[in-house]
Amino acid sequence: MANLRAGLIGLGMMGRHHARVLASLDGVDLVAVADPGGDKFGVASGRPVHETIEQLIAEKLDYCMVAVPTQYHAEIAKSLAEAGVHAMIEKPLAGSSAEATEIAKAFEAAGLVGAVGHIERYNPALQALRVRLEAGELGDIYQITTRRQGPFPARIADVGVVLDLATHDIDLTAWVTQSPFVTVAAQSAHKSGRQYEDLIAVTGKLADGTVTSHLVNWLSPMKERLTVVTGEKGAFIADTLTADLTFHANGTVVTAWDDVAHFRGVSEGDMVRYAISKPEPLRTEHESFRDAVLGKEADIVTLQQGLTTVKVAEAVLQSAAEARTVTIVGESL
Repeated sequence: MANLRAGLIGLGMMGRHHARVLASLDGVDLVAVADPGGDKFGVASGRPVHETIEQLIAEKLDYCMVAVPTQYHAEIAKSLAEAGVHAMIEKPLAGSSAEATEIAKAFEAAGLVGAVGHIERYNPALQALRVRLEAGELGDIYQITTRRQGPFPARIADVGVVLDLATHDIDLTAWVTQSPFVTVAAQSAHKSGRQYEDLIAVTGKLADGTVTSHLVNWLSPMKERLTVVTGEKGAFIADTLTADLTFHANGTVVTAWDDVAHFRGVSEGDMVRYAISKPEPLRTEHESFRDAVLGKEADIVTLQQGLTTVKVAEAVLQSAAEARTVTIVGESL
């Protein structure tokens, strides 16, 4: 069977990593790349470098990776759908739910495989967490909290911290629990002089009753990527910077100290850090999409899921702007 012919449009900070993985992916030939600004990181390695999506499509692609700024996602995705080319689009799917809906409808109408590059789903710590939650190792889930903080990335110019970073937490929270958001309430701040927010604090509730909390900013001197899931048997902590997963069990030892025993909550138990395999998330993501294009069973972030994440992000921004809790209304294509 011939290798799939892949293309890549967008050769920025993420694009160069996509190029590296696509160039070494089994069963795939990266045949050409495109960026109107040229190949500034030198990732083409002798392959044709085009300026437009039309030129890239002319290379007779089977599928294309879209890593351009968010504001161009809809235009490029619809061109690919019209040409019959499968595509994976970097997150967020689009800058608005209206554009995300257009993309999803275009790929559905054409019978094409479309996916969104929510790479955190493929982090080994979160993959292991999802499996353990599904196995019931935590019992009932009470709360999920995430912290995603770090310095401002100069590469981001067309969206704020909600669409660029908080969409990771929106997607991974709904994914690990398999339960969608139903309400969100948020507070935002603008501290860096840009038109977009650079700090957001969000509380929410999922359809299964799980309470969520998300702190996201571009204003911290340290980088932090934590997900904490608390339930009836203890708490899991996933650190996606190190891909470590730890479990803190509720204690079973009787507390003899009367003052402490009056507290009716749980006590500290054993802590376990799991030894897990740590493949590169980006490679796992591309392997999954390749398999989906080939018609194999694969765990991809579907366009419908990407659209839902954009809708929740819009609700977060609406809540911050209007100082009220917003209910997320589900819609079908």
